[in-house]
Amino acid sequence: MMLPQLLHTEEKDKLRRLVDKATHVVLLCHQNADGDAIGSMAAATLLLRRLGKTVTAIAPNNFPDFLMWIPTASEMMLADRMMNRVDAALAEADLVLLLDFNTPSRMGDVLPEKLMACPAPRVMIDHHLNPDADCALTISHPEMCSTCEVLLRVMLDMGWTEGMTALEATALYTGMMTDTGAFTYASNRPEVYEAVSILLGLGIDKDRIYRNVFFTYTEGRMRLMGYLLYVKMEMLPHHAALITMTNEERKHFHVKNGATEGIVNLPLQMEGMRLSIFLREDTEQPGLIRVSTRSVDDFPCNELCAEFFNGGGHKNASGGSLRMTMAEAVGVVKTAVRKYEDKLKVNEIST
Repeated sequence: MMLPQLLHTEEKDKLRRLVDKATHVVLLCHQNADGDAIGSMAAATLLLRRLGKTVTAIAPNNFPDFLMWIPTASEMMLADRMMNRVDAALAEADLVLLLDFNTPSRMGDVLPEKLMACPAPRVMIDHHLNPDADCALTISHPEMCSTCEVLLRVMLDMGWTEGMTALEATALYTGMMTDTGAFTYASNRPEVYEAVSILLGLGIDKDRIYRNVFFTYTEGRMRLMGYLLYVKMEMLPHHAALITMTNEERKHFHVKNGATEGIVNLPLQMEGMRLSIFLREDTEQPGLIRVSTRSVDDFPCNELCAEFFNGGGHKNASGGSLRMTMAEAVGVVKTAVRKYEDKLKVNEIST
């Protein structure tokens, strides 16, 4: 199959004008960046450099070490450590790309104000629901598996895949793979695999990419994972599970911040499970509990997180946060599970 056009003629014309006029482009992603955020920023960096632009990619804070191998990831500024350089980049920018977030508040406390003070036009490329930002152009497609899929489709429509490198394709595939749990959710559309086929044709090594992301655990991470499953996992009614982790437990196993990616997925490997919730203490903000949720089939994690955890995201993968103690957060989880009891009941699948 051939991928259909994504952009309308007006969108293509506006995007081309904005990019053609720009000389210094700043890229921004969401706080606690994941593979899709870093992958889309890396691919956009390489693309824009290929188009002759000066590019500065900025992540609000540190991101997991297992993403550092992605091309250009090591060059990205961390706003919470380099604010003077961030200010200088935004002052010089004549175009700002917002990648993998739907509202400026997802960049944390400081960057939204910096962004609003920057006079450069903004373009949002994203796949989250309800985009809410003052942009010259918003390209938002929540039906797509990842921002990297959206970005690839934009590149195809704009003719920017001519001369595209394997490094760009690697960054895009990484975002698609990580935002679908290695294509285990949010990935039933045939277009996803047409996009993967295009990236394979550009020379990516998908098996190596998988190993680079998922086969990088330390001994401490492996032991922490066993401890969390054996000691800390609590089975909740109606096919749900909860795992909690404190900073003391993380330190005991010598696990770095960000190295707990994927733990929330583990309870879903049990037969019949519908929902997994992972609560962990934030390493930088005392009193803040980070919430990750994963589900299968039609259970709406995004609705759950919006109602109870000050967050949102995708139907089967969402997150949020709570300013309270861990014990209080556990109470909120149990209230949420009771509220969503009907939606947690297993639907029989006819065969």
